[in-house]
Amino acid sequence: MALQKNVKIKNRKARFEYEILDKYVAGIVLAGTEIKAIREGQASIAESFCEFNEKEELFVINMTVQEYSHATHFNHNPKSERKLLLNRAELKKLHKSVKASGLTIIPLLLFTNDKGLAKIQIALCRGKREFDKRDSIKDRDSKRNLARIKKSFNN
Repeated sequence: MALQKNVKIKNRKARFEYEILDKYVAGIVLAGTEIKAIREGQASIAESFCEFNEKEELFVINMTVQEYSHATHFNHNPKSERKLLLNRAELKKLHKSVKASGLTIIPLLLFTNDKGLAKIQIALCRGKREFDKRDSIKDRDSKRNLARIKKSFNN
């Protein structure tokens, strides 16, 4: 598979499962073969979440980066925890809100910037309840029906 110029790997379930309160962009500490696999688009953040360790460092858990196809026996572990890089003020703010009100930090988007560095967009989220999910489904269906009606009207 060829390297892609701009990689954008989305977490499609996040907006349905969670109510997004605040967004941040963080860098990721990666091994050499991990960044190559991400540039090939061989990553997934569908089931991942973020967690603080005892040193108040933020890690992304359950992010899958497939093994790089052209690597030797020095390949990386696909499911390892990866440290996120944010400034100290943002980390303290996130840690305080996660501890105090039981919010969750969820990755929304894994992308490469103009310099080719891997970045991850994370969001401070609150889990949606069942009736909120039904409202989301209802809104999505009504938008789809409206777009269908507009399209048939214009033709």
